[in-house]
Amino acid sequence: MTGLEPNHSIQGGARAITTRKYLFALTDGGGTVPPELGVARRLVDRGHHVTVLADESMGGQTRGTGAAFLPWSVAPTGELRDWERQSPMSLARNTVEHMITGPAPDQAREVGAAIERIQPGLVLTSFFAFGAMIAAEAKRVPFNVLLPNTYGLPAKGMPPGGAGLAPAHGPLGRLRDQVARSGVNWLFDRYALAPVNALRTQYRLDPIATTLNQVQHANLQLILTSPAFDFPGELPENARYVGPVLDDPAWAADVSWTEPPGEGPLVLVAMSSTFQNHQACLQRIIDALGTLPVRGVVTTGPAIKVEDLRAPANVSVLAAAPHAEVMRHANVVVTHGGHGTVIKALAAGLPLVVLHHGRDQADNAVRVTARGAGIAVPRRASPGRIASAVSTVLGSPAYAAAAVELGRAVALDADAGNALLLDALEG
Repeated sequence: MTGLEPNHSIQGGARAITTRKYLFALTDGGGTVPPELGVARRLVDRGHHVTVLADESMGGQTRGTGAAFLPWSVAPTGELRDWERQSPMSLARNTVEHMITGPAPDQAREVGAAIERIQPGLVLTSFFAFGAMIAAEAKRVPFNVLLPNTYGLPAKGMPPGGAGLAPAHGPLGRLRDQVARSGVNWLFDRYALAPVNALRTQYRLDPIATTLNQVQHANLQLILTSPAFDFPGELPENARYVGPVLDDPAWAADVSWTEPPGEGPLVLVAMSSTFQNHQACLQRIIDALGTLPVRGVVTTGPAIKVEDLRAPANVSVLAAAPHAEVMRHANVVVTHGGHGTVIKALAAGLPLVVLHHGRDQADNAVRVTARGAGIAVPRRASPGRIASAVSTVLGSPAYAAAAVELGRAVALDADAGNALLLDALEG
């Protein structure tokens, strides 16, 4: 038995759905958790048998999807602390060791054992779960990689990820991108290629030429965003946009929320759900809103304690609130630029003020500003500069109009995305 055989068929709309077994191998990436588990939930809702192998921190959220939960037996070692000042070399090394090469041997062992026990027809992995990919490949079970962001791998015609670059123009721009793509591959290969190939050899797989080739071995790279939001590029044949998953995190989705009284514009402030040393930035945003005739709603998430922040009378600071509900009443969103918050704001037709911190956030910010749907200011901006940016966005109809236009395409892709995603997974 391979797991590809159907258990039984159920009726789903106009066609019968063949139920199958799926194994997810996920890592806790903060903002990546809701969309990745949203994929699992959609499969559960269709009647499939879904098992999620993930970090212990994801246990409650996983069980809430209806999927079976298996914790990794080995917890992540230490804290990545990618928010600290680091050189590109040290940041690349620390990221690779913490997220890829360090966990990979245990991931491969545990995913291999889970495949033997569960017999899934398909394995779905987080981007950094290279060990899970290797185990699936060794067991000859197809695997898909979940990419709940813009497309971040090197691709011709697309600006390289991480630097917040706009699309290049002309020969010099193309040279910039070519050099940057080579640099990205070089950094990954310097720290990851040898240990990844050593693990592949252990599992009797041929070596790969570059580290990121491992992702190209996937059956599909499922890009959980809208192509209208991303910049165009020449993507690999196995890369497919399947629309954004707009689920709120489980710890916020069921929280009750009441719109604050008053008639001023409502400003939602939503920063990172994982710690990025952003408490001081969040306080400056709160101070900025205190100088404006607005109603502020600030959600701290699990990373920051409400009591550690000072708030003026016109700003409510909450541990959590259902963003989908708040955005129905909001006029602008102030954020660190995480993909989940940005794409949900756009789908709601809301302009943004982005104070990007790291990771993919500068890339998301430039996709917002290039379309005229918001303003980006430095994360260390003063309260006065932040207040000016919020006032500018609120006072200029052009930002709202651009957000509505882009958001209409994003929302359509999100609605269509369920069908595209399920077609990719059930086909």
